[in-house]
Amino acid sequence: MMNLKKGNQVKIISGKDRGKTGEILEIDRKRNLLKIKSINMIKKHLKPTKQNKGGIISKENFIHQSNVKNTDVKKEKKKKGSK
Repeated sequence: MMNLKKGNQVKIISGKDRGKTGEILEIDRKRNLLKIKSINMIKKHLKPTKQNKGGIISKENFIHQSNVKNTDVKKEKKKKGSK
């Protein structure tokens, strides 16, 4: 698995959302899956209950980590003392 953490910016390199970028919301390390903000949106049908109204909502679904590229650039430390 790549060095990915919650909150990192990633770019989608394959699939229906190819070329889009987003922030990692959730990571499933056991299955190598990521949930990325506003990527791989699905429609979920909710049954009405006492707490919620129900209906059809849109939410993010998981995407495999091999389909993303990390775009967070880490600052490289300059080597001191080299001439």
